[in-house]
Amino acid sequence: MKYLRILILIAICSPASAAELLRYDHIFDHTEPAVKDTDAIIRKRSISVGVNYGSDAMFFGRVAQITYPYYSADVVYNFKSGFFAYGSALRLIGYNTSVDEIDLGGGYLYHPTKKFSGAISYNRFIFNKEERIIESATSNDVNWKNSYDWGPVKSTVTLDYLFGKSSDFFMTVTHSKYFETKWNVFDDKDYLSFNPGFSFIMGTQNFVERYSLDNETRLNAMNIYRFGPGTNFNNGRLNMLNYSFKLPVAYNRPHYTFELAYKYSIPVNVEGALQNKHESFINASFFYIFY
Repeated sequence: MKYLRILILIAICSPASAAELLRYDHIFDHTEPAVKDTDAIIRKRSISVGVNYGSDAMFFGRVAQITYPYYSADVVYNFKSGFFAYGSALRLIGYNTSVDEIDLGGGYLYHPTKKFSGAISYNRFIFNKEERIIESATSNDVNWKNSYDWGPVKSTVTLDYLFGKSSDFFMTVTHSKYFETKWNVFDDKDYLSFNPGFSFIMGTQNFVERYSLDNETRLNAMNIYRFGPGTNFNNGRLNMLNYSFKLPVAYNRPHYTFELAYKYSIPVNVEGALQNKHESFINASFFYIFY
């Protein structure tokens, strides 16, 4: 019955615009997008470009034992019909590699009512041969994201099915409240916005074992490799993975947004080599939209 109640909740919830997908919040840092939270899908052709910085790469509430700060560049093309296509390139800071990850994907945005909206997409991840970051344990993601604006809060439910070297299912639930200033900062065309929220992630964690096996030498050198005789981790079981709190602050103008966000992450039911602990994250993003 508890899973039936979850599915009922999913059926009434969804995201705002294609620009949200630039952030790949479920891949890199799991923060909310740096766009105005209006739930308005713009039915016109447009191109959105963005650059991002993150203090550590997070994957569904998990981080690697080594801190991996990164920066990325993103672009998304929106069609008038609601379809979109995008690409992203990520580089880890402090390494000689030119690109550590390339993401390609596309999907469709829908908005059946004023308060309810959604998007479904497919994402393909391509990693370099080092495969340092934890999401390298998988290479494909089918994502379905739904939001419902209740008024006092906005609820978002995101379902992800990932497959490749390992297969996993995740459900992320977020409750947030968007508001903006009634006063301007420099002129009458700018404003500040805030979107504090609370999230939790449920899912399987087969990717933990896959990442551990792929990085056995590295993890042994760090004395944290825990998969071997006598270990018994049920990574295929659906479990609570993470709780987090976030506070994004954004400066907005008609065509662009700059956002700085703080996030506090509380991992739970950690298994295998990833002995995660409570951690703070800082993310900065800049996006520009061409109509």
